[in-house]
Amino acid sequence: MSTAHEIIRRPVITEKSTADAALGKYTFEVAVGATKTEVRKAVEQLFDVKVLKVNTANYDGKTKRQGVHVGLTASWKKAVVTIDTDPKADSYLQKGGKSATAGKKYKNTIEEFGFGQ
Repeated sequence: MSTAHEIIRRPVITEKSTADAALGKYTFEVAVGATKTEVRKAVEQLFDVKVLKVNTANYDGKTKRQGVHVGLTASWKKAVVTIDTDPKADSYLQKGGKSATAGKKYKNTIEEFGFGQ
């Protein structure tokens, strides 16, 4: 398994991804071999957020020309990560039936995404 920085390559910043960020959906370019589970763990580790859902899409390289030379751009993979915008503290029962809450508090936005909100 790769590290979190190798899985999440960079944010994809477009008009659509900027609008979706207000709804808690963030778009990243990820490693081609990364699975949804690896992307989920990497985003949770890097940004300290609770991930609800991960959608991925593979893109093939485009044919490009420069004069008589023809080549392909690199293939890449995109992941749209939906985070929990209203994180609640986890509660569980202790011995004796007492209710307790976990001390883990998640953030509700990713400030390091690459644009100001």
